[in-house]
Amino acid sequence: MNGVVLRVDALHKAFGGVQAVEDVAFAVSAGELLALIGPNGAGKSTCFNMLNGQLEPDGGLIEFEGRNIVGMSPRAIWRLGVGRTFQITATFASLSVRENVQMALYSHAGKLTQFLSRFGSELRPEADALLAQVGMLDQAERPCGVLAYGDLKRVELAMALANQPRLLLMDEPTAGMAPRERVALMELAARLARAQKIAVLFTEHDMDVVFSQADRIIVLDRGRLIAGGLPAEVRANRDVQAVYLGSGH
Repeated sequence: MNGVVLRVDALHKAFGGVQAVEDVAFAVSAGELLALIGPNGAGKSTCFNMLNGQLEPDGGLIEFEGRNIVGMSPRAIWRLGVGRTFQITATFASLSVRENVQMALYSHAGKLTQFLSRFGSELRPEADALLAQVGMLDQAERPCGVLAYGDLKRVELAMALANQPRLLLMDEPTAGMAPRERVALMELAARLARAQKIAVLFTEHDMDVVFSQADRIIVLDRGRLIAGGLPAEVRANRDVQAVYLGSGH
């Protein structure tokens, strides 16, 4: 595994008197999948929103490839090479699968203001290559508005990869999907990330996905990290069992 891509240290964020994130520290290396789990309200979304610039932390360090990105805008962070997928898919229903990916490629190239209504052939080979990676090339001509939800998630992954990210933030990537689709999507994301040496930080409620795909797991509860380590270590941690996993795991 290569060097550290993302390093977080002493991260804090409060809303009024509520400490949403308190003294959080972790690191993710190239080609590694790190899962961030915890009960609802633990601070996972707040943490994610600070990492990509949607929220500014009250204190702490967020370092991407050795550069402090605290205070930078989401677009500036994205331009550095930080991709993100969301709980709810962010595709354009009226555009085809290929056009959605072409638009992401245009944006990465700084050409988004140049298109009028359709993208035509420009960047089509690059778009098709990304769609082939996620298994969606055979549906390239279909409007995103008619796709099954699991296929939309694959398109969104292709769009995130269009930025050639070195860090990919995946916020509940399998939300709304059937159990079999969840595992398949994360297996695909893990395979691509490891092949392309992309560091991945993901949140996920499906523990089968987490424990089968994550290289390491960190656990938040009430804004603080209570555990971290290999999946087997986290599964056996009594504090994690008490606040999140329960006796069934």
